[in-house]
Order: sequence, then structure tokens, then C-alpha cells
Amino acid sequence: MTKVIVDGTEVDVPGDFSLLQACEAAGAEIPRFCFHERLSIAGNCRMCLIEVKGAPKPVASCAQQVRDQRPGPNGEPPVLITNSAVIKKAREGVMEFLLLNHPLDCPICDQGGECDLQDQAMGYGRDDARTKEFRRAVTDKYMGPLVKTVMTRCIQCTRCVRFVAEVAGVEEIGASGRGEDMEITTYLEKSLTSELSANIIDLCPVGALTSKPYAFNARPWELRKTESIDAMDAIGSNIRIDARGPEVLRVLPRVNDDVNEEWISDKTRFVVDGLGRQRLDKPYIRRDGKLQPATWDEALAVVADKLKSTAPAKIAAITGDLVSVEPVKALKDLLASFGVASLDCRQDGAKLGGPRTSYLFNSTIAGIEDADAILLVGTNPRWEAPLVNSRIRKAWLRHPVAVARIGAPTDLTYPVSELGEDFGVLGKLAAGEGDFAEALKNAKHPMVIVGQSALARADGAAILAAAAKLAAATGMIGPEGAEGWCGFNVLHDAAGRVGALDAGFLPAEGGRDVAGILDGAAKGDVEVVWLLGADEIDTAKLGNAFVIYQGSHGDAGAHRANVILPGAAYTEEPGLFVNTEGRVQKAERAVFPPGEARENWKIIRAVSGAAGKPLPYDDLTALRAALTAAVPHFGTLDTPAGSPGADTALWSGVGAAGEIAAGPVAYKIKDFYLTNPIARASKTMAECSREFIAVPALQAAE
Repeated sequence: MTKVIVDGTEVDVPGDFSLLQACEAAGAEIPRFCFHERLSIAGNCRMCLIEVKGAPKPVASCAQQVRDQRPGPNGEPPVLITNSAVIKKAREGVMEFLLLNHPLDCPICDQGGECDLQDQAMGYGRDDARTKEFRRAVTDKYMGPLVKTVMTRCIQCTRCVRFVAEVAGVEEIGASGRGEDMEITTYLEKSLTSELSANIIDLCPVGALTSKPYAFNARPWELRKTESIDAMDAIGSNIRIDARGPEVLRVLPRVNDDVNEEWISDKTRFVVDGLGRQRLDKPYIRRDGKLQPATWDEALAVVADKLKSTAPAKIAAITGDLVSVEPVKALKDLLASFGVASLDCRQDGAKLGGPRTSYLFNSTIAGIEDADAILLVGTNPRWEAPLVNSRIRKAWLRHPVAVARIGAPTDLTYPVSELGEDFGVLGKLAAGEGDFAEALKNAKHPMVIVGQSALARADGAAILAAAAKLAAATGMIGPEGAEGWCGFNVLHDAAGRVGALDAGFLPAEGGRDVAGILDGAAKGDVEVVWLLGADEIDTAKLGNAFVIYQGSHGDAGAHRANVILPGAAYTEEPGLFVNTEGRVQKAERAVFPPGEARENWKIIRAVSGAAGKPLPYDDLTALRAALTAAVPHFGTLDTPAGSPGADTALWSGVGAAGEIAAGPVAYKIKDFYLTNPIARASKTMAECSREFIAVPALQAAE
């Protein structure tokens, strides 16, 4: 720690703190435009000027570190002054230059009310303008369907340039020209191709980059703000949902350094228009081959009668990717009261279960930054979990980290050693064969990340067992592993998967898994199938089974249903989600479900009452108490599972023996923008899919 004196107050700060951070640690407010804690230093806006005693002129506090400051003549700590008349005049001058060419757009600018330039002009600017010259104008640039540009407002802070180069890793924005002719632009004015591109909207301190789908929809003071959790992937990104009346208008990130830092994916941000389209807002019953509206009493009676009149062995249930834990628990309890054993939450057929450590991201998401050798097994993290991919890139930028992959080559924004598409390589690496085996063995914090594309194969259990064996052989787990470190990780891509696995929504003794349920339905051995938000299965295989679909959107499951029970989307009900690292987080309701739709656990509770087997909880508090009693860690919020340590017994049930089949790896996600019913209902996601997936595929084919 290093002592500095800020406006007469002595503070101890780390030597690698910038002067700006040191001043803020002492309670001083330092204005800035170009500086951002997660980006490299640019030092080009000069708004953060302060005085350093002994310096001949004001210095940019973001660009100098505490340890580089000279002490006083008698060894006194460096003295920093943030509120002198000199600094006040300097900041006024900087602000005057910034506003010299800035247009008078505030009344029509979407950044109004959230604009750093507005706020700091009020706090640090002059109350008059001395220039009579014409303001410059800049042509707007095309950055794709998500980011709207009004580049005349740009103050060249270069935050967007640094973000796409350093965090997103696509390097598609840069500066051209010099002086008054300088412009921020995309190369060849093409769309930004990163799945994180829209974070530059949050980074832009003026109205140069704003949200194109949200343009002119609302002012920030009109919105009701709700802190919640994202359900578009298994990262559990912390988000803020902004709504007006019954409609969600936008989603913004919240800071959580352990999960998503302060970024979110483009799908998380822009999928919200899908929340209001193709909605199920009333119950339906199929009569004479057609789905017809019904009352809740009629729908509940039909479902209850079907459950009571069907043998338990002929009833099955599958839960989907966007479902929170509470309805999963309720459905499990309801079907258990009927003696149903065929339950599954693994729509894709992933061979997961057994010890909790065998299906978690044990090193934690933040722990990626400590890894010095990473093996990707059947995963494309750029699409399955963009923020995990950005963490790997961050680790690669900060220190030497070797990354290798077993799977089809794709651009991950950092160098990757390709080991082919044969999962048999896992056995060779465990035996010490190959250069990367040596890298794993010599690494202090080695890591393997197993994706769902590997586990959903018929030989998924054998692949999981081989990955665990490799982890044990290279010191990722077991007695040879580093203290407090576990490098064995499973990367999920479904928000509801880990919570459902924790709750035990898996086949009981004698029960069928997803493949068995579909096979049984096709053969007539399974007569009733309850789909709780499950749309990613092949509904053509359901045969003549009676299908109860409970969900929010009219997607594949609803089209096949005999009874539709309209449920709430993830923004419309409170619920617990468990992310890929085992962190339990609470999502909150931002708006109410439309029409006659209801919270999902309440629907199941109503069915239980109609069937004469009422569940022992009538409110969410009682349900969560029952959930915590059954699985204690549901009572601990925002805490990852943590390293399982060196107890090899924890790994004894990972995977299963068997042969690993040869053949290419087919990644599970074919289109990043259309992975669930809400995304498929979104016009914005459809436009992104066309521009970033369909058109490039056609161009490649030509």
C-alpha cells in the first residue's frame, strides 16, 4: 500500500491504482469520459485533470499511477488536489472544447436523462459559450441492426474502440482522420459481429451510440426498474429490467464482478420484444382436432382427470430450459404423489446426474482468470456462454494461457490449438501423450471445460468419465490438485438446467429419460406427457400421447399440445435460478403475465387441488421453505458451490464406462439468436439471425 494525500486527507491505496482511483478512494469526485475501469487507459478526454504538488501543470489522473509519483522533499506522501481554482478552470476549458462541435440534440436524444455529458456539463462546465463558429457534422455509420449511430454527437472517447478490441475481441471499430476530421467508424461500415456488441451502448458517455430497437420508446424517468437475473443462458447474468405499464421495454446489465462483470450478451439485451409476441394468454383444450379457448376450471379438470385415469408408468414429464426451480419442485412433488417415475430436465439428452460436482463449473466463472491451461471439450463458448468466452479472452490478454479444443474449429477471439474432433484424444492426454498434455501437467491451474454438445451424444457419459479421468491425471482434481482449486468444469447453456438437476428432476427407479419418454410415446407405452416449457424436443416423436403443455409462448410444444396451461415468462414471476457454477440467484417479477396466464408454480398447485392431491404449500414462501428443506443450498443466495477439494470419492460417480464413438462434433447451438421460444418470437433476434447467420451462410455457399 502507498500513502497519498488527497485534498488534505491521507489515504492508503495500492501502488498500481491510478491517481483517479486514489482520489475516489479518498472520497473525491473525478469527472471522466474516456476512462473506464475495465478498459485500457486512453487519456484522451482530459476531463479528469487534477493538480499534483510539484508538477508544472494539471495532469490527467487516469493516466498516471500512484507508485510513479515523487514524494515531497522530506519524504512526505504525494499531494493531490482535485478542487482548486486551477482545476476548476481547466475542467471548464475541457468541457468547452467538448461542446464546441456537439449538436444541440438533447430534446430528441435517447441518451437524455442518462447522459454523462449532460451531467458533467452541469457540474463542471461554463454557463456561456464563446464560440461563433459552425459546428462540424459527421455522417452516421452503419453498425448493424442493434446499435444506432448519431456520430455528430461523438466526443472521440474511444471507449467503443477499446471494448470491441479488448473485451469482444473483434476489432471492428476504429478511428480515421485526425483533429477535427477524426471519426469513429466500423471498417467498411459493416455490422459488428460480436455477441457482446451492444455493450458499447452502455459505454458511450454521449448519445452517439444508442439502442436501435429501443429508439424513441421511452425516457428513463418513465420506467419502472427491477433487478433480476437473465435466463437466456446458464451464466445467470445480473440484469435490470425496465418496464412501463405491462410491457418490458429494455434490459440493462448490473454489476456483478463474479458473474457477468458489467456486460451482457446481445440476446439478453434485445430479446425483450419477444416477450410480447406469440404469447399464450388463456387456456386451450384440443377439441375435434383444434385447439379452442377454455376456462381455467375446464383445463384443470381435463388435466386432473387425465392424471387420475392413467397408470403412473404411462405418465412422463419434461422441463424446459427457461424454467425456474419453484415450478420444477412443484411438478416433481405433484407427479411423485401419483407415483410417476419418468421425469427429466435434460431436453437435449445430456448424460448428466450423479454427484453435484460432476455437472458444475467448479472453478467458478471468475476463476477462469486464474487458469493457465484450458481444454475445451465439445463446446463453442462464444455462442453457448459469451461471457465465459470473454473471461477466457481476458485471461489470455492478462497472462500466458494455453487454450486447446476438441471439436470443430470456430473463431473464439483468442488463439486455440485444435486437437481434432475425436473425443478419444481425452484418453491420450490423460496418458500424457501430446504437447498439450505436457501443458496441462505443468500448469498451476489447469482447467477442462466440457460442453453440452459432447454430453448430449450417445457416448456422452463415456466422454464425461474420460474428461474426469484427464482432470485427475493432470492435477485438476484429487490429491494432486492445487489447494482450493478444481479445474473440472461443465458448461451449461440452459438457465433452468442446474436448478432442475439440483432439485432431482430426473428419472426415478424404473423411470424413463427424455429419449425413453419420446420412444415410449411413439410406441404408445407413454400416454400422458407434461411439457413444462419444453420446446427443444422433437415433438413429432410424441406419437398419440396426450400432451399437457405449460409455458409462455406458442412454440413447438404448444402446437402439439392437447391442453395448454398459459404460464409466465422469466420476467413475469419471481423465481430461483442456479447458474452453471452452482450459484443460486433470485429473479424478480418486473411485469405481470398477460391475460389469464399465471405463475407456473401456482398452475401446478391448482392442478394438484383439482386432482385431489393438494401440494403442502399455498404461497411462494412455503414452497421455498420446502425446497430448502429438501435441498439446503437453495437457501444460500449468490454463493457459488465452491471447490469440492481433494476428496476423490466425490468423483467416483462421474460419467460411465464405455467406448467413445468416432465422428465429427456437431455443436448443439446452430443459431445463437434463436435458441428458445422467446428468442424465436423476437423480431430483433430474427433480424440478427438473418444478418449474422443466414446471409453469411448463403455467401459462403456461393
